[in-house]
Amino acid sequence: MKLHSPGKPVIALAMGDPAGISPELTAKLACLDEILSRARLIVIGDRRVFNEGARVAGVTTNLPNVAPSVDPRTIGSDAAFMDLGHLDPVTIERGVASQAGGAFALENYRRALTLARDGQADAVCFTPFNKKAMRLARAEYDDEIAFSTEVAGLKTPASEFNVLDRLWNARVTSHIALKDVASRLSVERIHRALKLTDACMRQAGFAEPRIAVAGLNPHAGDGGNFGREEIDVIEPAVMAGRAEGIAAEGPFPADTVFLRAKNGAFDAVLTMYHDQGQIAMKLMGLDRGVTMLGGFPFPICTPAHGTAYDIAGQGVASVGASRAALLLAAEMAGAAGLRNRAA
Repeated sequence: MKLHSPGKPVIALAMGDPAGISPELTAKLACLDEILSRARLIVIGDRRVFNEGARVAGVTTNLPNVAPSVDPRTIGSDAAFMDLGHLDPVTIERGVASQAGGAFALENYRRALTLARDGQADAVCFTPFNKKAMRLARAEYDDEIAFSTEVAGLKTPASEFNVLDRLWNARVTSHIALKDVASRLSVERIHRALKLTDACMRQAGFAEPRIAVAGLNPHAGDGGNFGREEIDVIEPAVMAGRAEGIAAEGPFPADTVFLRAKNGAFDAVLTMYHDQGQIAMKLMGLDRGVTMLGGFPFPICTPAHGTAYDIAGQGVASVGASRAALLLAAEMAGAAGLRNRAA
């Protein structure tokens, strides 16, 4: 293991659900020179689960173990393993969500967030979670945004973004029932989402991100024939963003706006609800898509796909989206470091 470059950001990589493809993905990531040349990894989990993942993936790793109390910035290698010793893989059934698996993933993620919160890591990444398992372990678990906000002590708005190459998808509402979406939309919430999208994309290197805003109703309401949310709520929020210098346009019909964005007309699409953007983004590139939690003092990235219980343990899981997640985190954390040194 070569000595680290002190200028590279430290990424805390939490192992996700042990019953899915997360262990093998984590092991593959720890072997990628493309990542280790751009970041220093501290992998968090149980060494036994990691080793089983490496066996399934068919890779050989050389990560030294470090104690949970160690500051990752003092580790003299490009990658190391923080062994919490909290799960024996023989107790986990592949392809089955369990309380033990959820507790394992939650503790790994909590530790990664704590390192970043305390300034001992520059970014956080995690391999896929299973929400059923997370809720078995923590009944009040809602989603990663709420959990991350609690652990990081964040007092300002945060949101989830999907990133595919250079195309971003932001959303105004996320993990709520579809029947509740319209009542949750307001000029203030959409305006806030626009501002957060613009700020996060600038942090990721966009000089002036071009943001298309999707309508809520078919054909963006068709001039009020199919609903007035576009007229009464969405358009005023777009105008408020434009008045602040945000390059926003819309509202556009949701069934065509992603075609325009894919062809280069926009850098991002702000959608009104979860699946309005997720379906389009995953159709365009499930194997490359990244989910990024924005609004935190540090980037938080994960592959946009799930735990893939159906192929767990077969060694065929693609590392593409996980690789993209770590590279995005490294890019954003590195850019933040440069800005801080210049300030």
